[in-house]
Amino acid sequence: MAGNDIDPWDRHVEESSAAFAAFAAYRDMGPARSITRVARELTKSRALMARWSSAHAWVLRAQAWDREQDRVFLAEQTVARREAARRHVKIAQAFLGKAIARLQSLDARELSPDQLLRYFQVAAEIERKVLAPDGTTPPDADADNVLQAGEMSDEERRARMEQLRRELERRIGEMPEEKA
Repeated sequence: MAGNDIDPWDRHVEESSAAFAAFAAYRDMGPARSITRVARELTKSRALMARWSSAHAWVLRAQAWDREQDRVFLAEQTVARREAARRHVKIAQAFLGKAIARLQSLDARELSPDQLLRYFQVAAEIERKVLAPDGTTPPDADADNVLQAGEMSDEERRARMEQLRRELERRIGEMPEEKA
């Protein structure tokens, strides 16, 4: 192999242009590469390809090429994931701003009990996730004691909805005004 200033998959000083062209064809075949296939594609003898392969370490150079391609691919994936995350954060922030603006203009008295309960459940879930140290939803010790809306009587549901409506109105009233 040549000096340290070239990569293994590049042409080496002692390698003829024909031998390098054959190596490049071998290298670029990917996992299905073979000396026989290179010989067939270049219409050269298999014996010549085997000599060049041995003399110029095709297998090791192709493995180095594969590792480099994997490294480049992983680096590109990392960049793409970061760009997607940034894009998604911007979208989420824009959506959240619109949701907050809509929530502030919402009259809780116009919501059905089921809608109000759903708003409450979503808000409580978000709050639990935000307050959890690792971003997971913490176990709720009182979860077994909470009645689901479907398990309540009409009178219990109305009373609970009125309580939630008052709490929601209180919280909305405490929210700072968003400046447009």
